[in-house]
Amino acid sequence: MSSEPILVERDGDVAELVLNRPERRNALDGPSRAALASALDELEKNPPRALLLRGEGKGFCAGRDLSDAEPLTEDGEAILAAMNPIIARLHGLRCPTVAAVQGPALGFGLGLALACDMVVVGESARIGSPFAAIGCVLDSGSHLFLTSRIGPARTLELVYTGRFLSGAEAVEWGIANAVHPDDELLGAARALAATLAAGPTEAFLLSKDLVARITGGGLTLHEVLAAEAAAQGAASRTHDYGEGITAFLEKRKPAFTGR
Repeated sequence: MSSEPILVERDGDVAELVLNRPERRNALDGPSRAALASALDELEKNPPRALLLRGEGKGFCAGRDLSDAEPLTEDGEAILAAMNPIIARLHGLRCPTVAAVQGPALGFGLGLALACDMVVVGESARIGSPFAAIGCVLDSGSHLFLTSRIGPARTLELVYTGRFLSGAEAVEWGIANAVHPDDELLGAARALAATLAAGPTEAFLLSKDLVARITGGGLTLHEVLAAEAAAQGAASRTHDYGEGITAFLEKRKPAFTGR
């Protein structure tokens, strides 16, 4: 494994974005955050058909690396100003995205996981907000991501109590999509990403955009119906739409190309 803190590995239509500081539970310091931004540059210029975000070692991401923190002098707002674009860019990446979470996903790490379209977790996952213990505020978009998944009351429960959810609890609460034994998590996540990459990804992106508009803008039912109709019209002009309908009529599995 490379010593670089962030890796981008491609296998056909699937890319893996790897947090590679296992000795720090993949907590991200300034240089590693800069490397993550550079990796997103590459992915934005040449998007895969699906992305898997994962961490090396026993933890997904313990958040910001606080070893260089200067609590009495640092400007927390300035630090977040450098981190927040990473969350927004990952969330808006033009492909289906999956996070595979083992061990802690806290702070910035929780934001990274929840910025993905889907989250699969290992049984060892620890998901929550540790900030009550250090007098800080949950950040990295997690107020929005959690509220849209589990509602305001449960979001504030995690914030106020500092409780960490296990992988199974994260699925039960609706934060994650599926839980797997830790030694099966990566294989299951890779299989999911491969399945998404083999699908009609242009149509998937239309749905991704719709969901973003609904959660971000509070669209009415009539607006959603109109937006769905427009998206269906766009999808119907893709190669994959024709292939999907033809394959259905011919009773065979479709061969999607992402066009």
